[in-house]
Amino acid sequence: MIKFPITMLALMAMLAAPASAQTKAAKTKTELSMERQGMVDIHTKDKSIQVSLMYSRADNFTGTVLYTDLTRAYLHPKAAAALAKAQARLKQLRPDLTLKVYDAARPMSIQQRMWDKVKNTKKYFYVSNPARGGGLHNYGMAVDITLATLDGDTLDMGTKIDYMGSAAHIDREAALVSSGRISSQARKNRQLLREVMRYAGFRPLRTEWWHFNLVSRATAKKYYKVIK
Repeated sequence: MIKFPITMLALMAMLAAPASAQTKAAKTKTELSMERQGMVDIHTKDKSIQVSLMYSRADNFTGTVLYTDLTRAYLHPKAAAALAKAQARLKQLRPDLTLKVYDAARPMSIQQRMWDKVKNTKKYFYVSNPARGGGLHNYGMAVDITLATLDGDTLDMGTKIDYMGSAAHIDREAALVSSGRISSQARKNRQLLREVMRYAGFRPLRTEWWHFNLVSRATAKKYYKVIK
């Protein structure tokens, strides 16, 4: 029997372990701030929910990276629990699919940068003004989300997330299908997303098929705190 020094055995064990178990990225300043303000990483509720924060990349409507040190998706504990409930419902209906989060809790400082990008353009309608209290993302009570396959491929929803135009509205989808602007399958996918999110208590936003709020803005302002 060959005897290895303890240090060699430890190294061999580390190399044999799954990559995810070897190292876990340290939480960033923004992530620690989120937690101090009461937000929770959604993966503490359900690790199967996929996360791909669109504002941590430049391929969003602003054309810039807004989340320079945020890769985890945070929500208020109530919203995180509700999202896990929506995921569980989706798994009952379609075990081959998963929820995929593109944005969740958003600090008001980031909201200001986003607003500055659109305030003098036609897109201002789609971004909440920080001077008026911001939006539900700024309370950890909103999520931008889609459906994906288990390997991460997103389903056809008619438009990409963050598309600012009438094709993203949910109140005229029949007309969008009739005119050929979105497919009938895209409409069905949107309907499935709304079904599972409503089941968990979320409310869809009329102008953005991907956006869901857990509470009203009035309720958020009365009972919850803005994320700084």
